[in-house]
Amino acid sequence: MTLTQTIITDKAVWNAQLAALPYAHILQTWDWGAFKEVTTGWTPLRIAWQQGDQTVAMASVGVRKVGPLRVMYVPKGPAMDYAEREIIIKVLDDLEKLANQQRAIWLKIDPDVVLATGEPQGEADQANPLGMAFVETLRARGWCFSDDQVQFRNTMKIDLTQDEDVILATMSQNTRRKVRAAAKKGVTVREATLEDLPLLYKLYQITGARDAFLIRPFDYYKRAWEDFMRAGLAHALVAEYQGQALGMVILFHFGRTCWYFYGASSNEERQRMPNYALQWEAMRWAKARGYAVYDMWGAPNVFDESDSMWGVYQFKRGFRGEVVRHIGAWDYAPNALLYQGYTQMWPKLRALLRKFRG
Repeated sequence: MTLTQTIITDKAVWNAQLAALPYAHILQTWDWGAFKEVTTGWTPLRIAWQQGDQTVAMASVGVRKVGPLRVMYVPKGPAMDYAEREIIIKVLDDLEKLANQQRAIWLKIDPDVVLATGEPQGEADQANPLGMAFVETLRARGWCFSDDQVQFRNTMKIDLTQDEDVILATMSQNTRRKVRAAAKKGVTVREATLEDLPLLYKLYQITGARDAFLIRPFDYYKRAWEDFMRAGLAHALVAEYQGQALGMVILFHFGRTCWYFYGASSNEERQRMPNYALQWEAMRWAKARGYAVYDMWGAPNVFDESDSMWGVYQFKRGFRGEVVRHIGAWDYAPNALLYQGYTQMWPKLRALLRKFRG
């Protein structure tokens, strides 16, 4: 198998070819690379591998300078068939070579490759041979499991190829009751427009204050939400009661998957179950538009009450999606000593930055 490497500079070509690949992810789109370049300084390098006229692998590599050196990150990529070992080896060879050429401290990848499904040690716990084989390949080449897991390693996914009645019937009795109760209690769900962005952010602020998590300034989210909505890659829903906004979700969608990326709710009328109505309408919206998977975007790393996501997980698990545990982020370090020094200092620096930002 002869694979050639090329740089793609056309947005439409990149997104179209990416959507056709296995493990295509919204964070590998042209749009995400452009957004992160403007907001956080990660310059995208968009690489494709071709066999003849067919594109068989792609990686949008974010590059950021650290003094005279660089760090590199392939968010939720590369996209390729992880059953094809020759493709895997060629892509890893080229990425490692690129990291050395760029004098990178590290190159991080975290493809959407499944390591196992079900809760660990639970009845549904099942290892995925494909993911396990890829992890062994990375270890054999000197990659290491990263201390900095940027994205969620675990999530819950709902199969949207089933009939709506089946999806609803699969939910827990309590969740199904709350979905129906929301409608009976007067909650309605409508599509949000760009004019609603300040309202969505206000709800997000309320949720952040209530649940004690940090949020970025409005301009960051406005850029993300607006750019992706205009590109046809994001969709927002608002739950209301008598004209009062009670909650919102923002969905990102690409390829076969619709992701529940952002959610928020007010402190008012919570007994009307707006969040349950929003999730059900989000699934129905995604299914109606042909998406095969609804990814609830996040599950605990440790499946017990010690994990900070346990409360959110209790809400999500009522929808009875499949727990999916990915391989997580892995780092390639051209210089082991440099990498060790950076990984020891960066958490301390990040803590200081967060303290400075309040």
